[in-house]
Amino acid sequence: MLRLRQFAKDNGFTVGHEVSDVASGLNQQRRGLAKVLKLAERGEYKKLLIEYPDRLTRFGYSYLERHLRYCGVEIIVIAEKEPDDSQPELMRDLLSIVTSFSAGLYGAGAGKRVRDGFCQLVSEVNSDGKTE
Repeated sequence: MLRLRQFAKDNGFTVGHEVSDVASGLNQQRRGLAKVLKLAERGEYKKLLIEYPDRLTRFGYSYLERHLRYCGVEIIVIAEKEPDDSQPELMRDLLSIVTSFSAGLYGAGAGKRVRDGFCQLVSEVNSDGKTE
C-alpha cells in the first residue's frame, strides 16, 4: 500500500478509500473486491490505483475493467509486471485451480489426490530443478 500512497501523493490524487484483501486474486468472494465494486457502483470514486493487474484478479481482469469503466472509474496500474518473488503465491493459485477443476470433474476425493500429486511434482522440481 505504501507504493500506492506515494504514487497518489506524487500525482496529486486524494485518497478517499483504501481497500485490501488477504485472499488470493483467484477468490471471487473477497470482501475488499466487493467493496471496490459497491463503491464504484455508487459513484464514490473515479480512479482505482492498483500495483499490478493480478492484484485485482487473476482471471477476468478485462471484465472488471469494463464494469468499472461503465461505472465511470479509471483503473490506474502503477506497475505492469509482478516482482520475481511472487512465485509462491502464483503456485498456490495454480494449485487452487487444479484442485477446483479436478474436484468438479472427478469429485472431492479425486481433487485432493490430483492436488497431492501436483504438490509432489512441484516439490521434486524444487528440490532438484528437474522432474524425475
